[in-house]
Amino acid sequence: MTMRILGPAIAAALALSPAARAFDGPELYAGERALYQSAQKEGIVVSFDTGPTWANWAAQFKAFQARYPGIEMVYNDLGSAATVVALDKARNRPQADTAYYFAASALDAVAKGVVADFKPVNFEKLPEPFRHPAGQWFTIHTLNVAFLVNTKLVKTVPTSWADLLKPDYKNAVVYLDPRSTGQGQVVAFAAAFGNGGDMDNVQPGLEYLGKLSKAGNVLRTVGTTPYAQFLKGEIPIWIGYENDGLKAKHVDGMGDSVAVVMPKEASAAAPYAISLVKGGPNPNAGKLWLNFIMTEKGQGIFAEGFVRPSVPGVALPAGVADKLPPAPQLKPVDIAKATAKKAEIDAGWAKAVLGR
Repeated sequence: MTMRILGPAIAAALALSPAARAFDGPELYAGERALYQSAQKEGIVVSFDTGPTWANWAAQFKAFQARYPGIEMVYNDLGSAATVVALDKARNRPQADTAYYFAASALDAVAKGVVADFKPVNFEKLPEPFRHPAGQWFTIHTLNVAFLVNTKLVKTVPTSWADLLKPDYKNAVVYLDPRSTGQGQVVAFAAAFGNGGDMDNVQPGLEYLGKLSKAGNVLRTVGTTPYAQFLKGEIPIWIGYENDGLKAKHVDGMGDSVAVVMPKEASAAAPYAISLVKGGPNPNAGKLWLNFIMTEKGQGIFAEGFVRPSVPGVALPAGVADKLPPAPQLKPVDIAKATAKKAEIDAGWAKAVLGR
């Protein structure tokens, strides 16, 4: 597999891989073969912020290059906000073909005019909150709020938001501070969804988190991910992202000592999005890459990395179907509304939880 990591600066000249014949077998979507032939003339796709250890990007790279020989894959791992800064700085001579980020950064990219209209395969199947009307960004997978429970420290595993208020969970709960973290903001929406609120009314979630603190059940709130502390057995219950719990369980050795529970009332699905860069150097290769990750095959590869596909109804690979059971109580976070609510959540959380 030919793959290179880019730093913030990319060399102007990139060697192209040799052309290869088109793939055998049926197309994944109408027009795939013709697009591949056009992409071969470019020979490379430059994919910003797709770090290989996150969301199973390494497996996506491998599968893409196996299907499309002759297309070199180049990537970096800048982070969402830094990706938008890099696109803006290079707007007169774009270096990237595609850009991946938490969807709030996608809104910034649209506002700065650095991304292009493109509707990939399965675009119309996405819920409306998960896509820009013209395709300037679209959600490719979600991260979903769940209870990550250390069963060695917690006798009875909670299954609902209501359960967490019980005396059984004194000094047991950890979650990220919504004032300084995106995940904390999503937790606030998840708590709202689970307690009668919605995207327009997050107050029930803030009131709930206030009750959780007043009950004495919050061990602490944190400003950075406590994954390492969770693995060490220092956290009884983490209200965090489902994929972290599944990774701890199936990859990093916790096994049966961790339970991953989607609260039964409701929870929140946070969108992670991607865009075609406006004026990118390899537009056909970029479109080929974006289409691939939105096919059923590409969506299944995300599931193998324990993140849920964004396209409804995708059949999950056999090895992960039991690890990501249907969760109809998941509700999509409308990122535009979420961004508009940030100040309200910051102030409301401080008042409900900290009393100030």
